Amino acid sequence: MKPTLTRAIDALLRSDEPSIRWKVLVDINGENPNSRKVKALREQIRTSPRVTALLAHRNRHFTPEANVYAKYRGAHWTLAALADLGYPPGDEALLPTCRQVLDHWLSDSFYREFESNTAIPKHRSADGVPIIRGRYRRCASQQGNALLSLTKLGLADSGTDRLAERLLHWQWPDGGWNCDRTPSADTSSFMESLLPMRGLAAHAESTGNRDARAAASKASEVFLSRRLFKRRSDGNIIHPNFLMLHYPLYWHYDVLGGLHAMAEIGLVNDPRCSDALDLLERKELPDGGWAAEGRFYKVAPGVDTSDRFGSTTPIDWGAVGRSKMNEWITADALYVLRAANRL
Repeated sequence: MKPTLTRAIDALLRSDEPSIRWKVLVDINGENPNSRKVKALREQIRTSPRVTALLAHRNRHFTPEANVYAKYRGAHWTLAALADLGYPPGDEALLPTCRQVLDHWLSDSFYREFESNTAIPKHRSADGVPIIRGRYRRCASQQGNALLSLTKLGLADSGTDRLAERLLHWQWPDGGWNCDRTPSADTSSFMESLLPMRGLAAHAESTGNRDARAAASKASEVFLSRRLFKRRSDGNIIHPNFLMLHYPLYWHYDVLGGLHAMAEIGLVNDPRCSDALDLLERKELPDGGWAAEGRFYKVAPGVDTSDRFGSTTPIDWGAVGRSKMNEWITADALYVLRAANRL
């Protein structure tokens, strides 16, 4: 192993953040996730400052009238953060929050559908899910993220089965999902397909659901056929933001998020991941580790309730800048490289 990689792993193991140490032990060093050592570490995660901030925020603001999807402070995003932080599974104290999320994403509007030959304004979403030229135009990242979060938190139930059913129902012919209401849109969206793919793969792993497993495999071709960041037509980069590394991704996409998903579902050694893996290796900092090259959130200790479509969060996810190592990015990058046998 390169000295810079060894130094990065050692630095992460000395982190003050128990979630970082958990990620290294399990995802990089291969520690048994059910070992006494790992379980004790997850109990530290339960009371860590970041988790405390997330749950205190929930207790103050998550009422039945609250916006579940408020970026990035609503119940939807809190569950997603807890799942990625390694919060201990099966905590029934989270059930009211889970129910709030499920009630929202399984409301009647997601079972109503109507056909149209023209673009439908988004304010008509309460009418149901539009079908335009035979394709469901649905922001499936929402149901996909909820399915992934609840499954990883060990709180799956009949509601998560229903989330999986909706995703299977809305899947496009090419394997992904898209909420683009332009009639000519006929290709799945990276942003709307990544989380449904991960959610269905996790659901299949948990339940043995063969349809979910097949759907996740089919969705992977949306990314693999484009080598995770290139257009199929000419090989050019799909979007410059795809080359930048971010944490958290929320509903967005970048090449590390794509590689992380492929590692999760066992496809990171597909030859079509090689360009993205090479790119990730080139982004390693001279002294070790990887940088967060951008971010999708604003840090704010309180909540500006007038900022309906804002992206504020009480959590700071570490250094941002091309020359500064970010622990979260580094942990995910090392996980990917380990899965790809590049450590």
